[in-house]
Formats: sequence, C-alpha cells, structure tokens
Amino acid sequence: MDFKELEEKVIKNAKRYCRDCDIELDEDFALLKLYEEVGELAQSVLIHRKKCRKEKYVSKKESKEELAKEIADILGMLIVVSYILEIDMEEAIKKKWIAQLKKEKTKDS
Repeated sequence: MDFKELEEKVIKNAKRYCRDCDIELDEDFALLKLYEEVGELAQSVLIHRKKCRKEKYVSKKESKEELAKEIADILGMLIVVSYILEIDMEEAIKKKWIAQLKKEKTKDS
C-alpha cells in the first residue's frame, strides 16, 4: 500500500468514526484527539519502562503491542490533521526530511 492509499483509508475511517459518534470532523476535534493520543503514548512508554504503578505492569510483548497501537493512532491523527489543514503530508515529509538527506549527501561528496 502506498502512502496516498494509506491516507485515504485513514480519512475514510476517521469520517466513519465521527459519523457514528455524531462528532464533527474539524480542526478542534482532530487536534484535541491528537493530543489525547500523544498522552496515551506517554502512558504506554511509562508502562513499558515499568515507571508506573505495579498493577499496570504487563509483559514486554504486550507493552510493545500497546506502543505500536499508540504510535499508529498518532500517525493516523496526524494524517487527519493534515487532511483538515489541506496539507499534502507526503510532500511535506519529502521536503522536510528526505531533502535533508540529499543535501547531506551532496555535502559529503
């Protein structure tokens, strides 16, 4: 699956979720949901590192699975935010991250 197809599926799922929950898919919702997901990732990291109450401890395998879910939630919400703000995320990543590699490669040559 390429990035554009991934974006389309994430947006479709976000629209379905909002429709089913009677929530407006707008900038406020998307940004607050992104913040919520970042908080959940932080909580998962604390649990993974066993820097939490002992009753929250889970196996290494379970904590890694939870970390993966939270990272996926963050990426999904970033895709939703970029969609709402009409930002081409793939192009933005190319300009911000990939172009830097090309500059470094040119400098090293």
